[in-house]
Amino acid sequence: MSETVFTKVDYTLGPLVEDIALGKIGLPDIQRPFVWKNAKVRNLFDSMYRGYPVGYFLFWDAVSDENKAIGTDMKQKVAQLLIVDGQQRLTSLYAVVKGIPVVRENYNAELIEIAFNPLEGKFEVADAAIRKNKAFIPNISVVWDKGINLYKFIGNYIAELKENREISEAEEDRISDAISRLHNLMSFPFTALELAASVNEEQVSEVFVRINSEGKKLNQADFILTLMSVFWDAGRSQLEAFCRESRTPSVGEPSAFNHFIRPKPDQLLRVSVGLAFRRARLQYVYSILRGKDLETEQFSPERRDEQFEVLKQAQDRVLNLQNWHDFLKALILAGYRSDKMISSETNLLYTYVFYLIGRTEYGVDEYTLRRVVSQWYFMVNLTGRYTSSPESKMEFDLARLRTVKTADEFVLMMRQVCDSILTSDFWSITLPNELATAAARSPSLYAYFAAQNLLDAKVLFSQHKVSELLDPATQGHRSSLERHHLFPKAHLKAQGVTDNRDINQIANFTMVEWGDNAKISDKPPTEYVSELSERFTPQEMERMRYWHALPDDWEDMDYRDFLKLRRECMAGVIEDAYKVLAKNGKVAEEVMFSVADLITQGETTTIEFKSTLRTNLHTGEKDPRMEMSVLKTVAAFLNTHGGTLVVGMADDGSPVGIEVDQFANEDKMYLHLVNLINGRIGPQHMMYIQPRFDDYDHTRVLVVECNKGKAPVYVKDGNSEKFFVRTGASTTELSVSQVQEFIQQRFV
Repeated sequence: MSETVFTKVDYTLGPLVEDIALGKIGLPDIQRPFVWKNAKVRNLFDSMYRGYPVGYFLFWDAVSDENKAIGTDMKQKVAQLLIVDGQQRLTSLYAVVKGIPVVRENYNAELIEIAFNPLEGKFEVADAAIRKNKAFIPNISVVWDKGINLYKFIGNYIAELKENREISEAEEDRISDAISRLHNLMSFPFTALELAASVNEEQVSEVFVRINSEGKKLNQADFILTLMSVFWDAGRSQLEAFCRESRTPSVGEPSAFNHFIRPKPDQLLRVSVGLAFRRARLQYVYSILRGKDLETEQFSPERRDEQFEVLKQAQDRVLNLQNWHDFLKALILAGYRSDKMISSETNLLYTYVFYLIGRTEYGVDEYTLRRVVSQWYFMVNLTGRYTSSPESKMEFDLARLRTVKTADEFVLMMRQVCDSILTSDFWSITLPNELATAAARSPSLYAYFAAQNLLDAKVLFSQHKVSELLDPATQGHRSSLERHHLFPKAHLKAQGVTDNRDINQIANFTMVEWGDNAKISDKPPTEYVSELSERFTPQEMERMRYWHALPDDWEDMDYRDFLKLRRECMAGVIEDAYKVLAKNGKVAEEVMFSVADLITQGETTTIEFKSTLRTNLHTGEKDPRMEMSVLKTVAAFLNTHGGTLVVGMADDGSPVGIEVDQFANEDKMYLHLVNLINGRIGPQHMMYIQPRFDDYDHTRVLVVECNKGKAPVYVKDGNSEKFFVRTGASTTELSVSQVQEFIQQRFV
């Protein structure tokens, strides 16, 4: 039998706590610094009170002047025994017995208060109700106070309880026995295994990992943090300091604080590992940092030191505040504003790895890098790329960099991956299906909000921009923006739609100001839309309907038909916003040529002039052929490359003006055009058409901007439908066979 490296030692709670207070037992940083939840501390004392075993401790017999003491009131002292395993348990015992605060995961100090009911022998986590209940001792720490007279304490407790209820002699005896039994927990027995002083730090770390790996208490990140504490304690301290800073705004000094994420040490460790070793699977990194050669299986102190140096250099870049905040600007550029729009912190942190690689290893210029990273993050967040099997997918993405040699190749790789994922099928099929959900934290919903920011959208029925009211710095009693049911709950239930999964479909939500949300209340859309639309011109409402993916006349639609069509419209808005990023265009800037510029260019593949919308200049009468001519041009632009139609302009560029069409005002002319398009082309295509009025040579003209359509556009002509395209400076009707071939090439 081989000789053990530990001895068995028996303790009781009282001496154990006193040894901690005297500094004989200390806490090395190979342990996680956070304690249990209060409920688990309560259960620990309940088990001890009932006489149940509560586990053992593992100590290391070593002297160090760099070991941390438990609690927040302790000075650093030289410890003879260091806690290797059982720190959470022992910290909890010490904190409650001594009544000192502990440091929580958010780095705030908190006093653990465990209450005790002597009559019932019951422990509870103290809260406001329990503190007022005279049946409870609100904080059992007082029972072990050095200055306490236990007999007098019991008497005072019984006297106060008698003020609220009658107490029998039997109950007095039960109370006395229970409090005495609680006090006597100082004699509760514990077993400790003490590692010999001859055991070195790496062996201690190995023992710790072996013990905890069997019980699945720790993950691979914990193992690496353990190793860091042994060989690079300052590095782990830097991680913890950065995480602590990220939670609290600083005044006048740079800090890690931000509105997107409150990272944890193990999360930032993953970023450092990805940057240092191009690895996402941490199971290999522990061995690498211990100095293991993955081919020979041999360990080397020299190799260990080399690998830790690589990790140190990477962590310096990860924790660099300039890098950190410049990266966060890329999230803003992608349309994201705060943690309320972040569905996965892993998506964010893995994107940070690529940002750092591009900036610090390939030297991509900041302007280009920020744009391509914003495009990458939009894709990652929209698709939830790293939310399932994140390590495998990140390993795959990092492997793509093996053949990348230059900054241009890095940018090209990032964009090619985005394009390979966000295909036409994704936009037209996958995304609308993903929008068919009632999940409040849907990545596709957050991408839709980001898209509205990118497109500089205004809040529905408001002059405020979505980005302004999503600003995390804006805090009020109520949220500036509220999610509003376009078809309110009460209205839907009256229509027979009662399932909350149907009512709360994300396609039934949009953002409105809270005042408008209250005003709308349970009104049906046919009522509140007409009322609130009066604030804006028809042109403004048309643009607003595009931003909010609202089909024309949606308020009159069947609810399920509305949901289906709106999901397609939402997907179109998200796609349009993504293309703003992909094309490196200026965010939210609409490029519109002046009428003078259009006249100078003359009629082309993308420019055409029409004298009137509905009036035949030869007869002076309304003529449906004039309307058909306009619709043919609009449809052709949508089917081909987009373009601009100017109504009120002769073929030679001389001004005619819109007055000859004899509309009462411009709004009436606008609505007439919209009705023509809705009735004979289809309302779903209206989002790609932006009519506006403009001045030219002392006249007014109607300018109809047409974007390239996403689906084939037909024009109804009596009982038939016709298909038009632009061929040079003219509009051409295609035959049935030509239409099929054109659609195959253009749309499929």
